[in-house]
Amino acid sequence: MPRVSFEVFPPRTPEGEQRLLQTLDRLAPLKPAYVSVTSGAGGSTSEATLGVLRHIGERTDIPTAGHLTCVGRSRSEVDAEAMRYWHAGVHHIVALRGDMPGGGPFVPHPEGYASAVDLVAAVRRLAPFEVSVAAYPEPHPDSQSVLHDLRVLALKADAGATRAITQFSFDTDAIVRLRDRIAAADIPLTVVPGILLATDFAGVTRMADRCGAVVPPWLGERFAGLDDDPHTRSLVGAIVAAEQVGRLRLEGFDEFHFYTLNQGELAPAVCRLLGVQPALAPERSAA
Repeated sequence: MPRVSFEVFPPRTPEGEQRLLQTLDRLAPLKPAYVSVTSGAGGSTSEATLGVLRHIGERTDIPTAGHLTCVGRSRSEVDAEAMRYWHAGVHHIVALRGDMPGGGPFVPHPEGYASAVDLVAAVRRLAPFEVSVAAYPEPHPDSQSVLHDLRVLALKADAGATRAITQFSFDTDAIVRLRDRIAAADIPLTVVPGILLATDFAGVTRMADRCGAVVPPWLGERFAGLDDDPHTRSLVGAIVAAEQVGRLRLEGFDEFHFYTLNQGELAPAVCRLLGVQPALAPERSAA
């Protein structure tokens, strides 16, 4: 049976908070390997991120991972956030450089970490965290070359990372090629495909533009004419994700990280197709 994990983000409204709680209720019975919680640029949602992580830890038995970025912050600020995670029982960090607020080329904080590699090394010095990092099947807009990206991944592994979660990509072959390049270079990272659970094509396009992912024409065709039909959009999103996961399993992948966008409907459906089903509640004995 494949291993699955999920990403959620801190809610910004009471309605969003309720939706997140409902999503976590749907995810918990699937017994994920962990749930990661995102953090905004410059730590803009750090308190909210920690609040969600604590909620998951207090209300469920799901292991958690906190996102940590170094953009726009000093080393001492980043280190303090990492240790808040540790003391809250969150011993897994997804270490990311982060993107500049408003876009544009990355500029390190004058007193901050200069790269994700430096961030990984710092996190590992602070405490024995498990560290996951990002990998890009399609080059990130800031990428110099595929070879450069591979060297960066090798440096992240040398610094202490053990897992590379891919950015979402609808080019399944690109994910396979990335895994094969990492293996050929003897980089000791487990490659975990990141799978987007999407129901809003316009939203997908915006996210793809930010990270350099290509939105293939066939995806637009599948969502065409469904702007006012959220139920069918959800079905299409589940089918797209399930088809991609099925192809990746044939290529030997057995671990998947789902970007839920705080929507709890798609993940259980896709996981069921993977053979991952909710754990049954224990039967109560007769009085």
